[in-house]
Amino acid sequence: MQTEKVVDHIVNWLKEYATSANLNGFVVGISGGIDSAVTSALCAKTGMRTLCLEMPIHQDPNQVSRGLKHINYLKEHYANVTNLHVDLTSAFEDFKKALPDGEENPNLHLSLANTRARFRMTTLYYFAGLHGYLVAGTGNKVEDFGVGFYSKYGDGGVDLSPIADLMKSEVYELGRFLNVNNEILNAPPTDGLFGDGRSDEDQIGASYDELEWAMIMDEQNKTASHFTGREQEVFKIYKRLNTINQHKMLPIPVCNIPVHLKK
Repeated sequence: MQTEKVVDHIVNWLKEYATSANLNGFVVGISGGIDSAVTSALCAKTGMRTLCLEMPIHQDPNQVSRGLKHINYLKEHYANVTNLHVDLTSAFEDFKKALPDGEENPNLHLSLANTRARFRMTTLYYFAGLHGYLVAGTGNKVEDFGVGFYSKYGDGGVDLSPIADLMKSEVYELGRFLNVNNEILNAPPTDGLFGDGRSDEDQIGASYDELEWAMIMDEQNKTASHFTGREQEVFKIYKRLNTINQHKMLPIPVCNIPVHLKK
C-alpha cells in the first residue's frame, strides 16, 4: 500500500466533504484503540477543527489513559485539535434504573453493551450539532462490511467513514505512519462495551488477520468446503457473522406500496 498517498487521499476527501457540506470540522470518539486513533489523526491533518471526545462508561483505566495520551500527542502537533472528557457512567446507570428488571434475560448484557455505544453516539451528535461538525466514523472494512462488528445506531451511527475501505492491517499501517503511540498499536483490539476486558477476538472467535483472510476468500467465491481445520472454522465464523449482520450493512428496508393500492 502507498501509505503516504492513502493518507493524503483520505485527508483531502475529508476536507472536501466538510467544505462542500459547509460544516466546520469533525468530532471523533476516542476509545484508546487503533481505529479511533487513526481516524482522529486523519481529521487533524485536514487543518479543520477536530474535537476528540472521551466518553467513558465504566471504562478500563488503561483504555482511558491510552486515549488521553493520543489526544495529547495530537494537541501538541495540531493547533486545530481540542478535546473534552464527558463521563457518561452516571447517565448510563440512571437509564438502567429506569428500566424493568431484566436480569433473567440472556440478551441483557449484549443489549446494555449496545446501549453504551448509542449513548456515545448521542453525545457525539450533541457536540456536532453545537459546533457544526461532522461525526467521523471509526469502523474499518472488516468490521463495517465483513462481520458487522459494531452497534447499529451506536458506533455505526456516523456522518462519514474515512477508514471503512481499509482492512485492519492497513489501519495499523496508517497508524505507524501517523505516529500513533506503541501502547495503542500493541493493545488487543476491544470495543470496551462490556467492562470486563474482553477483546474483539474473544467475542468473535477469530483474529482480524484471520477475518481479513476469510473476507478475501469469500470475495473469491470460496466456500467452507474448500478448507479444513482452523481455516474452515474461521471461514464459518466469518460467514455466520456476515449473514446475521446483513441488517446492519444493508439500507433500511422500505415497504413499497403498489401504486394501485394507493388509488
